[in-house]
Amino acid sequence: MRAAIVREISEIKVEGLPRRYPHLPWREEPLELVDMPIPEPASGQVLIEVLACGVCYTDVDIVEGRVRCKLPVIPGHQIVGRVVTSGSGKLQRFSEGDLVGVAWIGKTCGRCRFCVTGMENLCDEFQATGCDINGGYTEYTVAYSDFVYRIPKNVDPVHAAPLLCAGAVGYRALKLTDLRNGMRLGLFGFGASAHIILQVVRKIYEDVEVYVFSRSEEHRELARALGADWTGHPNDDPPRRLDRAIDFTPVGEVTARALELLDRGGILVMNVIRKQTPINLDYEKHLWSERVVRSVANVTRRDVEELLSVAGRYNIETHVQTYSLEEANKALRDLKAARIRGSAVLRIS
Repeated sequence: MRAAIVREISEIKVEGLPRRYPHLPWREEPLELVDMPIPEPASGQVLIEVLACGVCYTDVDIVEGRVRCKLPVIPGHQIVGRVVTSGSGKLQRFSEGDLVGVAWIGKTCGRCRFCVTGMENLCDEFQATGCDINGGYTEYTVAYSDFVYRIPKNVDPVHAAPLLCAGAVGYRALKLTDLRNGMRLGLFGFGASAHIILQVVRKIYEDVEVYVFSRSEEHRELARALGADWTGHPNDDPPRRLDRAIDFTPVGEVTARALELLDRGGILVMNVIRKQTPINLDYEKHLWSERVVRSVANVTRRDVEELLSVAGRYNIETHVQTYSLEEANKALRDLKAARIRGSAVLRIS
């Protein structure tokens, strides 16, 4: 089978972007395309023929070493494919040919205080797909059966892929906002995750105003097309103050700006692994008046299952830009350069 592998940490070279990590190798093609044997599933695992795999900014972080993973590794944690067989040779939860998905949460211990209280995303033994476990930039992959999901029949594989991370983690962030009808929600950054969550808000809430903040006019145009009530640059002032906000950006200044626009008692959820620039806050200006800041760490299986259910019920539309497996390096470069409108997806087979 063919697979794209990260063998060592390097900085992704993108024309027009300055170099940030001079101590690292600088490569336009940090992924190596190789031929390797089809993996054999162990007990409790299933073998999946990969049809599509979403390309996430976390994959950029993995290549550049901001997310530490086992190396070499096959990245990709938004996997959609068909079940081939199981480690025992006898399929239980699934049948041969079932359309399934695999997300970032690849395995947890199932025993710790986090796992038994529904917070398995915080498990000390959390294993991430495409990081601790080989992922979906390949023609075949194996996954633990208990962490595999049925894909709604009315969603095709390419458009389903972004739901498994961009959608699921955004959905978790949305739940953490404690959003209610009559409120105003601000979305800061409008990429793969936010463009899905805007649609979810429009489907499950009757009376919520959504304000989208993005530096990109193209992204603001997409937000308006998907039902945003107002769009603007992060430096622009919205019509009214925000009750809830989600920050999808890696920029520290945006976090401060979101808190500045948050009304008293408001909640900001930070849906990002790390900030690439510092967050400088003034207590009175940004935090006082009982403003709340929350972070999102990984996702649970319940988040993925709920989001897939919502997507199937309401026909959530993911906007995708597709690449072949051979173009995986180009997909990473385009993602790093913010040239993706919606989500990037590898069409495998």
